[in-house]
Amino acid sequence: QVQLVGSGGGLVQAGGSLRLSCAASGRTFSKNYMGWFRQAPGKEREFVAAIRWSTGSISYADSVKGRFTISRDTAKNTVYLQMNSLKPEDTAVYYCAASVTSIYDLWGQGTQVTVSS
Repeated sequence: QVQLVGSGGGLVQAGGSLRLSCAASGRTFSKNYMGWFRQAPGKEREFVAAIRWSTGSISYADSVKGRFTISRDTAKNTVYLQMNSLKPEDTAVYYCAASVTSIYDLWGQGTQVTVSS
């Protein structure tokens, strides 16, 4: 069984940093993209960042450009999201996702990030 297991969320003050991790476990599977999404209370889930597994090419939402960095460790089958200069509006549940057979068809369980002002 293939799973994505996210970790690293928590409570931080505005201006602080957190690093999220998402490890793919289970049988080996190919993935085209891995990405991070977030959902704040009362809002729809939104795209944060994505990385193409084979090439490492990256895209970000405008709201996080210059503050967040997505990276991958292919040996560990893990994707990371380094979040710096956090703002209260970054508060959300963060989900990692992978594109295996279709676009973002595999999701992790979500990890809470809370930024206090």
